[in-house]
Parts: sequence; structure tokens; C-alpha cells
Amino acid sequence: MKTIQAKMHNSISWAIFTGLAALCLFQGVPVRSGDATFPKAMDNVTVRQGESATLRCTIDNRVTRVAWLNRSTILYAGNDKWCLDPRVVLLSNTQTQYSIEIQNVDVYDEGPYTCSVQTDNHPKTSRVHLIVQVSPKIVEISSDISINEGNNISLTCIATGRPEPTVTWRHISPKAVGFVSEDEYLEIQGITREQSGDYECSASNDVAAPVVRRVKVTVNYPPYISEAKGTGVPVGQKGTLQCEASAVPSAEFQWFKDDKRLVEGKKGVKVENRPFLSKLIFFNVSEHDYGNYTCVASNKLGHTNASIMLFELNEPTSSTLLQGPGAVSEVSNASSRREGCIWLLPLLLLHLLLKF
Repeated sequence: MKTIQAKMHNSISWAIFTGLAALCLFQGVPVRSGDATFPKAMDNVTVRQGESATLRCTIDNRVTRVAWLNRSTILYAGNDKWCLDPRVVLLSNTQTQYSIEIQNVDVYDEGPYTCSVQTDNHPKTSRVHLIVQVSPKIVEISSDISINEGNNISLTCIATGRPEPTVTWRHISPKAVGFVSEDEYLEIQGITREQSGDYECSASNDVAAPVVRRVKVTVNYPPYISEAKGTGVPVGQKGTLQCEASAVPSAEFQWFKDDKRLVEGKKGVKVENRPFLSKLIFFNVSEHDYGNYTCVASNKLGHTNASIMLFELNEPTSSTLLQGPGAVSEVSNASSRREGCIWLLPLLLLHLLLKF
């Protein structure tokens, strides 16, 4: 019976003490000036989400009752746990220190915590603020986009975190310098083909490494032919006409001669098409093959064309191949013979005069 009465008395005492502590906390009763350093809690505690937070309160042998509270909720009173949260555990309850630990901290744990003590029937409190930092996270970002040249685009990148993260946009391009936007939104007016490519959104708040996501921007434009040169080929030889065109989507190529389309499979002619290049190949050029050809490049946004000439190139003859000292010597000898004949002419005339 005495044991039961003692427990009841102890519970009543705790209830009165914690009630007074909560009341003091609610009414903002300050620590008396003579005890300004007692009890002494920690400075503000900063932890990352998912880590453990330790709350310590320095006390001495004058303390008869001690408790930790979160706002008006009692977490621990002495060695007794009052809260149901399994993450809150008692670390130490000695004559010099009273500390608890909150494991796997989350954002809802942030806020004021109070160490409340009783000495000579006078409750006193000391407060510490728990700050929970959260790594940046990108929760919304624009999808990859395909747009025609000259139109406007808007890219969005929304990020969360504590402290609030800084969001920046960067164009991943050799020609791009620095950031194109230091905001959640990136606006591009009258986009050009040079502005196509990957755009990188980065969210950072110094709690953890920046979080990076990318958006691919495809800029569509009609074809333009960048190279189309005529070629000279001798009769009977292999010849190739090339046509290069830049376009998004990739251009489709067609070849024409005298307004007639050249189709694949024509005898002695082959068409090879790649995304940005088309070749018209003649395996055995004849007189009939010479002339003007038209390369047409087209996609859904338009088309363009260029004229390319296949012309005859005369093969080198034996006379044109004979070059060098031999040919030069032959010319020099002929000149010497002419000069010799000129000197002999006066002698022949003198001989004829003497004879008659």
C-alpha cells in the first residue's frame, strides 16, 4: 500500500511539475536574472533530414525535477518517456547533463525544444531551436521539346529544399558561356537553330551536392544546301556528284536531270543517301551522262535545290605526258639547226658568184 501511495504521489508531483513547466513555457516565464545561466541548453541545433539530433541541457545538483518538451508536448520527464514517438530516446540523465536524441529527423521535427527544471519548487526553462536542413530536390521540370525555329519557348524547373535552393539554367553547348537564367523559369524568344541542344537545370542549397536535370530542345528548320560542286570525269571512268544539306528533321534527297527524276536502280547509276549527304554515283560515265543535274533536299518545313554539273574531262595524251629534259633538248636542237642554216647561206651565195 505504501508503495502504491508513493507511486501515486510521484505521478502527482510529476504532473504538477510538468504542468507548471508547460504553463511557464506557454506564458513565456523567463529564467530569473540570478540564474541566467541555469539551466543551460545548447545553441540552435542544425541537422540534415534523416540524421539524428542530440539535445543537451546542462544542470547541477540543485535540480530536483527535469524534463524535455517540444512546444507544449512533454517528451521526457526524468527517466520517464511521455511521448509515443519511438525515434525519441533518452541519452543521459546525470547530475550535470540531461539529454535526449531524436533519430531520423524530419522537417516536422523542426521548432523549439525546452529543457525545464525544478529547483526549490521553482520551475525554470531554457530553450533550443532545432533546424532541419533538406537536400535540394527537383520536383517538376519541363519535358523534352521540339519547336520550329523562330518560335518562343518556356522551360520550368521547380525545386524544394531547406534552405530554399537556388535554381539556375545553363545551355550545354561549346558556344554557351555561363548561365542563361538564374531563375526557375527560362524564356527564349525567337529561338534559333544555334540555341538547340541540352539545357541543364541545377538546384543547390549547400546542404548536399547540387541536383541536376536536363531538358533536350530540338529546333526544327528547313533544309539549306551547304555544298554542291560540279565534277569532271573522263569517259569510261567512275564519277560521283555530292550534295550536302543541313536540316532538322533530316532532309530527304532527290536527283533530277532535265526535269526527270533519277530513280534507284537505273543501270550504271546509284544513289546513296545519308542524313545530311547524298551521292549520285556513275560507275561507267558515258557521253550521255554529261550535263546538268539538280539536287533537291526537303523536309516538312520546306525544300531547296542546287544545280551540279557533270562535265567531260579529257584524259591525258602521250604528247602531253612527255614533259621534262628530253622535250626541252629537242626544242633546243631544232633551234641550233635553224641558226646553223642561217650562217651557211652567205657562204653558198659567195660560192655561186665565184663559179660564174
